[in-house]
Amino acid sequence: MNMLIEKLGLKNRKDLVGFFSVLTAGQLIYSGFEAFKGTFYNLLLEVLNISNSELGVIFSLIGISVFFYIPGGWINNRFSVKSILIFGLVVRFVTMTVVIMFSPSFSILKIIAIIWGIVDAFFWPAVLNGVTLFTNENKRALGFGLLESVRRAEEMLMNLLIVAVMALFSGLIIFKGGMLIYNLLIIPLIFLIIKYVPKNGIAVEGEINESDTSNKSLEALKGIFFVFSKPKIWLASISALTIYWCYIILIYSVPYLQNMYNLSTSQTALFGIFNTGLMGVLMGLVAGVVSDFVFKSSSKMISVALLISAVTLSIVVFFKVDMIFSFVLLILFSVTTFLSKSVILAPIAELKIPEKYMGSAMSIGSFVAYAPIFWVYTMNGSLLDLYSDDKIVAYELIFKIGIGIAILGSLSSLLLVIINKRKSGNTI
Repeated sequence: MNMLIEKLGLKNRKDLVGFFSVLTAGQLIYSGFEAFKGTFYNLLLEVLNISNSELGVIFSLIGISVFFYIPGGWINNRFSVKSILIFGLVVRFVTMTVVIMFSPSFSILKIIAIIWGIVDAFFWPAVLNGVTLFTNENKRALGFGLLESVRRAEEMLMNLLIVAVMALFSGLIIFKGGMLIYNLLIIPLIFLIIKYVPKNGIAVEGEINESDTSNKSLEALKGIFFVFSKPKIWLASISALTIYWCYIILIYSVPYLQNMYNLSTSQTALFGIFNTGLMGVLMGLVAGVVSDFVFKSSSKMISVALLISAVTLSIVVFFKVDMIFSFVLLILFSVTTFLSKSVILAPIAELKIPEKYMGSAMSIGSFVAYAPIFWVYTMNGSLLDLYSDDKIVAYELIFKIGIGIAILGSLSSLLLVIINKRKSGNTI
């Protein structure tokens, strides 16, 4: 316990509880719904009493959060991490209770999904900002790595618990009970946040200086323009975009192997669970340790990891290797991808950004980082449809694009490292 406090640069155990409360908030808000879409897709349809296409609409509406990340930056400047997390969790608790207890119509579900999307636009940057709030300036990568590991571990554990219970007592009521229990966990989490997460940024300055509301709002707005004007933030954001693009490409590794070597679904299922699930849990902690204690910089590690990703995909695409070697290479690609993804926005947190503007920095970083969701899935799907007679060609094209993207990310991170060295000790 004390070692973890020291490694993260925390002051005491109270800070440790606050830190893990922030990490848990970053997953628990999604655990009663979004986290079920992979494992309990059909049960979600039954609970909501909607069709496949209607559920697709629900998740699309939740995804509108990306459009609100930048205005969410103002909110994250104006209000403290503590206030934002509490508000977001309360909204999720109330709306999720409505979903579970009252079985609302599809029209109401769409309204709730829009609310969730808007809330997520300022809630997720607040989680990221919360990591920077607690961790030492030189230990940020470890903090972000733990965020990834804890979130993925919680999701796996919670899903496994429901699977175990439903193996003994099947039925829709059991699944709804699981959703309700996860939702109820929000209540003690709110109390932990109230007690252990301190106020920060402009919210605190306002209390100290007795500034009026208009002054605080103007200062929050200034923060957005401040962040927009900093090239290093955009370099870090571009690097984050390439990481998330590579992560999307990783998802296609399982169907690629299945088509390439004529494997059955059951033969590749275990590989998929390991490569895209368990690897995320393991690499989160590893990424933080390697970034902070080996490379001494998350940008350095990301640059190296993305370069290895490019080399790995190049071997898969341009050299005709056997099945076992392909498995090994794609596992390596998973390792480097999750090493990067675990600290995807840590380079921003490591910049010397004034604490009161960190919220908008994380909001802009989040917007750019997750922007590939707008086009990559559609582009990849179009390629697979275009080459439906020979899907291997499509997968290889997807991987070739990934090679270029990984190289771009590696160069962006390397350039950021060089600039940081030249301006060492100065603010951004």
